[in-house]
Amino acid sequence: MSKSCKGLAMELVKCLSESDCVKVEKRSFRECAGEKSPSISSECVGLRETYFNCKRGQVDMRARIRGNKGY
Repeated sequence: MSKSCKGLAMELVKCLSESDCVKVEKRSFRECAGEKSPSISSECVGLRETYFNCKRGQVDMRARIRGNKGY
């Protein structure tokens, strides 16, 4: 279960690495993922929300019993 969000994490890193926040503004992935910036595409914002929900599901006891919805 600890690796069920790994695919989403890789997609998020790939999307953020192609965004202007990382390329033009030379900011770290963590800074770009943590805030709502207009230099991040809506696809990256959607991936970020899905990744955060996946990580939240790992600590939710109901989701732990049923299993996390994998990528």
